[in-house]
Amino acid sequence: MPKRVVVGLVTRDKGDKTRRVEVPLVVRHATYGKIMRRRTICYAHDEANLSKMGDTVEIEECRPMSATKRWNLVRVVSAAKVDTSKPADAAE
Repeated sequence: MPKRVVVGLVTRDKGDKTRRVEVPLVVRHATYGKIMRRRTICYAHDEANLSKMGDTVEIEECRPMSATKRWNLVRVVSAAKVDTSKPADAAE
């Protein structure tokens, strides 16, 4: 059976080699037919600590690595945009 591969946004990178990834879903309500946005939280294993907070990453399903981790980081699709300009208050 092929492994599922999804794309999501890194929302937490505090733990070593662990990332929390938020995966957006678009589903249709069973009764009313309204299209709704949902999200699911996946904990992914990042062996080399490549991803940072705000990065868009691709993760794939894998064997359970811990009580919560069931996904493995494949690649960083796009890095987070970092604002390098100084805030106005910092100049004083």
